[in-house]
Amino acid sequence: MSTTVTPLTTTDAETLIAAARRAADEAGVPVSITVLDAGGHLLAFRRDERAVLISGETSTAKAYTALQLNAPTVEVADLVKPEGPFHSLPTALNKPLLFIAGGVPVRRDGQLVGALGLGGGAPEQDHAFAQTALQAL
Repeated sequence: MSTTVTPLTTTDAETLIAAARRAADEAGVPVSITVLDAGGHLLAFRRDERAVLISGETSTAKAYTALQLNAPTVEVADLVKPEGPFHSLPTALNKPLLFIAGGVPVRRDGQLVGALGLGGGAPEQDHAFAQTALQAL
């Protein structure tokens, strides 16, 4: 018997953005935050006006990467290094994959329903902010 999992909603996305924003603000780090639904479509986005401009692109690419691989980007970063088993993956696909910490899948009842990406801080900061946001959901 399969159960239907509720998709990620705009309310969920706003909860994730608010929690990530609080964590980043408390650390004094201006960030961009992207929430994608299970299909990889933009559900919500916020860029602190003080965040570096590229952070908008990196937050989205991190979210997309976490969604496609159903894994936090921090866990797959080593796989694409020159000695890693997937070293050619970033150039093999014409997709915006980014193997830097800060992207996390969003799961509900164990099923993938979307992804969250943060950019603008150091990679470990972006990952921590994303993890904090997941706790709020």
